[in-house]
Amino acid sequence: MKRLTTLAVICMALNAGAQTPIQPSAANRADMQKLDYRLEPRRIAENTWVIEGPVEDFSRSNGCNIINTAFIATDQGVVVINTGPSRLYGEQQRKAIEKLTQQPVLRVFNLNLHPDYFLGNAAWSDKPTQALAGSIAGMKAEGAAYEDNLYRLCGDWMRGTQAEPAREAIQPQTIRLGSHVLELRRLHGHTADDLVIIDQTTGVLFAGGLVFADRVPTTPHADPQAWLASLQVLRQWQDDGLFKWVVPSHGPVHEGPRGMEQTSDWLQWLVALMQRSAEKGVDLSELLRTRVPERFAGWAAQPAEFHRSLAQWYPRYEQQALSKPK
Repeated sequence: MKRLTTLAVICMALNAGAQTPIQPSAANRADMQKLDYRLEPRRIAENTWVIEGPVEDFSRSNGCNIINTAFIATDQGVVVINTGPSRLYGEQQRKAIEKLTQQPVLRVFNLNLHPDYFLGNAAWSDKPTQALAGSIAGMKAEGAAYEDNLYRLCGDWMRGTQAEPAREAIQPQTIRLGSHVLELRRLHGHTADDLVIIDQTTGVLFAGGLVFADRVPTTPHADPQAWLASLQVLRQWQDDGLFKWVVPSHGPVHEGPRGMEQTSDWLQWLVALMQRSAEKGVDLSELLRTRVPERFAGWAAQPAEFHRSLAQWYPRYEQQALSKPK
């Protein structure tokens, strides 16, 4: 086994006809015996499909698949967004796309450095795989640890998976492909480099990990204040009419600000809890027994993600409290 960095251990422990986008399809459970993810693309807008992952934590029962991937058939070719947690996922994703369109795949985008965004790249090695430069650097630094941990968590689902970081660094830009105009924009906060894509043609935002819906946000590479600032930017873009539908990487596709509001609400509550607790001298073991407010209690990955965020973040708040002059 390769030696794991502390950050990688934390990250992998947590990661754990047109249809109406606000009505997510029923979760398709992975077939563990056949190693079949049962990927079923759902059309959410013109020429736009999402392959919805369970709103869960990494496990053998879901093959470590907890992410929404997507693709757009632009008339000139297909754009793929995220490639899933394994080579097998990428292969099955490819087959699912080929059943719906004969257009060639032009490029593959990885929205950030987390493993379920890019470990399927091995199935797309003949296509341009692209991400922001900071995400590529993170993929290279953490990729071996991601492999080790997902093998440990999900076993045979990960057979043949080797981390293949995106090969091409991209800059924020506007791309016209057929009738689709895609805006690639850089934000940060969930990670140091968060790529978001706005399809001007359909009004769909591919928000990556900046937006969670009905699920506790994951925080292994997060900066909460930067994240909150990026969520404000997204809200302003929505108010400006740049998009209507939101595809989060985790949680149901939805219309409007719901996911942004949920994510912002959670981050603000969590930061305030840690600040107050640190100032009172509350021990981490005691803080872990905190009951979350009712509005968060029913979210997926609760309380596991809450506990992981506390274990990761709370020591810095304790240190800040200790450093204040008496």
